[in-house]
Amino acid sequence: MSIPFELPTEDRALSPYTGYTRTHWEAVADGLLWAAWRWSTPGRALLDLPGRPSRSGARSDGLEGFARTFLAAAFRVAGADGDDPHGWLDRYARGLDSGTRTPGREDTESWPLILDHDVQGQPMVESASVALGLRLTAPWLWKNLDAGVQDRVEAWLRGALRHVPAPNNWYLFPYTVAGFLESVGRGDAETAAARGRALQLMEGWYRGDGWYADGDGRAFDHYNGWALHLYPVLDGHLAGDTGQAAARYGERLRTHLDGFSLMFGADGAPLHYGRSLSYRFAASAAVGLGAVTGHTPLTPGASRRLASGSLRYFVERGALTDEGLLSLGWHGPHGATLQSYSGPASPYWASKAFVSLLAPAGHPLWTATEEAAPVEEADRVLALSAPGLLVQATRGDGIVRLHNHGSDHVRPHEGESAVEDDPHYGRQAYSTRTGPTAPGNVADNHLSVEVNGRRSVRRRVHPLGAGQGDGWGWAASWHRPVFAGGPPMVPGLRVESVTVARGPYELRVHRVLGAPAGARLTHTGWATGPEEPLVSALHGLHGWRPEPETVRAPQGTAYAPWAELPRLSGDAGGTSLHVCLAALTGEPGPGPLAEAVTEVVAGDTGVEVVWADGGGRTLVSFEPVGVTHTVSRPGSR
Repeated sequence: MSIPFELPTEDRALSPYTGYTRTHWEAVADGLLWAAWRWSTPGRALLDLPGRPSRSGARSDGLEGFARTFLAAAFRVAGADGDDPHGWLDRYARGLDSGTRTPGREDTESWPLILDHDVQGQPMVESASVALGLRLTAPWLWKNLDAGVQDRVEAWLRGALRHVPAPNNWYLFPYTVAGFLESVGRGDAETAAARGRALQLMEGWYRGDGWYADGDGRAFDHYNGWALHLYPVLDGHLAGDTGQAAARYGERLRTHLDGFSLMFGADGAPLHYGRSLSYRFAASAAVGLGAVTGHTPLTPGASRRLASGSLRYFVERGALTDEGLLSLGWHGPHGATLQSYSGPASPYWASKAFVSLLAPAGHPLWTATEEAAPVEEADRVLALSAPGLLVQATRGDGIVRLHNHGSDHVRPHEGESAVEDDPHYGRQAYSTRTGPTAPGNVADNHLSVEVNGRRSVRRRVHPLGAGQGDGWGWAASWHRPVFAGGPPMVPGLRVESVTVARGPYELRVHRVLGAPAGARLTHTGWATGPEEPLVSALHGLHGWRPEPETVRAPQGTAYAPWAELPRLSGDAGGTSLHVCLAALTGEPGPGPLAEAVTEVVAGDTGVEVVWADGGGRTLVSFEPVGVTHTVSRPGSR
């Protein structure tokens, strides 16, 4: 895939894994900015990028283009200590002037007003990027603005302090606005209140293991890195804050990176999981932030390998259009990846990855030799009990898999509706090489209960525990099957699920309780394209017909325009147990799954599996939920 702008020569001595250096990062930032600025209004206030408008409308999308590219330019210039060879800041200075003269007016330049999230909220999101960009470049941009322009910009930004954010990471947007205003001597009781409220909520959202929920529910996804850690840790860093609160947020970032660093494949891909995936390489923002601030368990060489690997992954796989714009999608355009709030400029939140440029050229992040990513060092299984996630990484094929037993996108006050089934949260597993199948296609990695011809979906996920041992780990959850068309639920119906990861294998165990007579079950594996060098395998061990059928997903995934996946079938009624093996591997794969297990002993409350080749015994129990794995010592009986 050709890249629409020129990049420097690779440096394989300094960067043996990616070839990328700091100059590559600057070149990508400049290339993205040149392409986007072709679409500015005459007064530079809006960047009206071409494409499908978001639900917020074209004017809000134009502000989004200005604000999110400003973030990239700000990191670029601040990291170079004010050196601005392309004159980016002059463009943004003019846009700040034009956009704030008559906010809310329907003309060529005026920015929309910031209102409550459910009325006209998107400008509040963009206010944070404007404020952070101004804070980063204050010595060269803000201090040279006319006093009247400064006052108008402040007046517009204060709309974020006076209106209601969405009940999630949005509270960090007024927090960031307030931080900027205080940094330039314009703080007051209103800014202090906005900051205090955000930090108060953050304490309630922190669940441990370095993970925040994105609001009061159980949504754990990439927003942890590019929002919930980014804003408070960067705020403390820019303020030079070494107090107790800043140290607490920094330590949480360090803990987060200890697990999150395993969630990048050997090809550089982040996990295709959660919402707003069109932000792409923003997934590396937390890695870069940790390196810049020192709040990281990673060496500088490993940090750069992850961040540069992610940047290169998308640059080389069609994320950029022929004009150099970031498209709405993953590799290239992909409608099924998007949310309704996504507009043509939305992907430019990818700019957050350029936080790495705050490390100057002489920083170890850029001078140390690249080191292997965690997935390249050894096979690993990591259980994260707080978010209810199980990470499985295999060195041989460089694939990382995430088994979801604790994250959903259902707020506490909401009911469970099958109409709102979200493929980016409801599936049981995600990876760095596959995406969920598009809505309307057969769902991948999904157990479905079929009652009277209606299939169920998984909405709210209730974690039941997680743990790990030497080379293996497990996570468990339960959910209430929800149906579309007819009664939404069957009284008393419940599915308890356990995943045990060991090497390339996934032992998937489900106990179905309260199923009416005649209920049927289906269980699917990983969705892959027929031309991809991947093996997706599924084999029934108990409660399933042993051999799966192959079913098609004509709308494909973000990785393949057309996909297929294995599916098992079985019967249910009352209480029943269903056990299978699954695998997603790079070719040639681990061999037939039927030969991986030599014995299965199952009952209503659990199952014991004996692995081939001395792999030991795994006991999965449901009363209480737990998993043990033992390996016999040589010569023992």
